[in-house]
Amino acid sequence: QAVMVFYGLAVALIAVSVFETYSDVSATISREASELAALYRDASSYPEPTRVLLQAELRDYAQYVIHTAWPAQRTGQVALGGVEMLNRFQATLTQFEPATEGQRALHAEALRAYNQLVEARSLRIDAAVNTGLPGVLWVVVLAGAAIGLAATFFFKVEDARLHAVMVALLAAFIGLVIFMILAFDRPFRGDLGLEPEPYQQVYDMVMQGPG
Repeated sequence: QAVMVFYGLAVALIAVSVFETYSDVSATISREASELAALYRDASSYPEPTRVLLQAELRDYAQYVIHTAWPAQRTGQVALGGVEMLNRFQATLTQFEPATEGQRALHAEALRAYNQLVEARSLRIDAAVNTGLPGVLWVVVLAGAAIGLAATFFFKVEDARLHAVMVALLAAFIGLVIFMILAFDRPFRGDLGLEPEPYQQVYDMVMQGPG
């Protein structure tokens, strides 16, 4: 019982930490998508031809994230094309010279949204590459499960079938907990990995139609 109590506490803390990390990464994705939508709306107020260039570059970036960057993240890789796209957008944005007070306020807001978009993108990429339990914690989880199950055979139970059922139920529960940790440990990988739905919604609801 003492073995399982200590193991349960350790695994519970690890599971909570992994789920919190998963939730934080999901929030980062939503934040990047929100900044992308805000920046696209800001770009719609620029005069021609700057408006057309800015919005086209943001649409290309959204499509790149959905169709190129996301599949790469699922394999633990980083697609670097997004950097060049954002650099082009920045060059177009900074070349614009505001002529009125309203344009200066708009330009300052667009620059702020752009900087926040870049920051959110950096956090997403860092999560795609570096998020995950260290190997030593996986040793604790797996070795602790083996030790805990081995300890159950020292229980004195008269009915062998009842003992087998108890061990099987405990093994199934431990397996479910380990599966949950594995599923949430890598937020972008596997069938339970995060999807690019926030970006797709921004593309479909904000970027489609007349600028």
